[in-house]
Amino acid sequence: MAIFTAAVVQAAPVLFDLEATLEKTADLIEQANDAELILFPEAFVSVYPRGFSFGTVVGSRSPEGRELWQRYWNASIAEGDAACNRLGAMAKAAKAFLAIGVNEKDLVSGTMYCSIFYFGPNGNFLGKHRKIKPTAQERIIWGEDDGSTLSTFDTSLGRMGGLICWENYMPAARMSMYQKGVQLYLAPTADARENWQHSMKHISLEGRCFVFGCNQFVTKDMYPNDLPGIADLQNQPDVMSNGGSVIVDPLGNVLAGPLWGTEGILTAEINLDLITQSKLDFDPIGHYARPDIFELNVKNQPATQKV
Repeated sequence: MAIFTAAVVQAAPVLFDLEATLEKTADLIEQANDAELILFPEAFVSVYPRGFSFGTVVGSRSPEGRELWQRYWNASIAEGDAACNRLGAMAKAAKAFLAIGVNEKDLVSGTMYCSIFYFGPNGNFLGKHRKIKPTAQERIIWGEDDGSTLSTFDTSLGRMGGLICWENYMPAARMSMYQKGVQLYLAPTADARENWQHSMKHISLEGRCFVFGCNQFVTKDMYPNDLPGIADLQNQPDVMSNGGSVIVDPLGNVLAGPLWGTEGILTAEINLDLITQSKLDFDPIGHYARPDIFELNVKNQPATQKV
């Protein structure tokens, strides 16, 4: 079995600035050296709008909040648009699989989704995953997927797929990945609590897969001062997200990280033979799953795509 290098990028975008974020993304991909799989955090293109209310309370929305939404929309990306194609070109230049968290705008409906975009080393757009359940205030800004993008990809590196942030707390959602035989489990997030590390280790043990947790490091002074609604951040801490990116092997051993308090790139050598070895005593979709008793039916989930 071939051994390859994977990279997890812990960084912040240039908040609310699509063009500058794309330029920073290109620089970070170059810094990942010869990694064949590169993962970026949730909503990296071009902001996880932590701390903002968008002028919303039960029963009303403010004009200022709508103006902030416009800035947010302008900094976002659509499948097949020029920004999406530039990300594909970056993957091709790096000869790497690229998975990156984006705010995906649907140009027909006007709905925004929290998504992962996947690109191959030939620059092709492979597909996407849209978050199926935004959490709390996220439900104001992001729509919900219908399960048709619970995607997995059978690649030259292994079978990859993943879930975003607190989707990873959803047992059935995790099982939908395991049922597809996921080996490279991608978990971009905005959760910087130390307890998140327990979830990353648990998933690696439960799924017998490599887990790549990826978060941003963000400080309050990174936000533009001219944003509508910037007063929302007045009582927020100086460090808005402290990171915690990590790479874990199929037996729960940490290979790299967790990285706290700074931007940086974690790398690790990935050997899929470790997955086979880990299944000596536990196979999450084999006999240990007791398929004679339990059955999971996932509506709309697509077949694994061979790439």
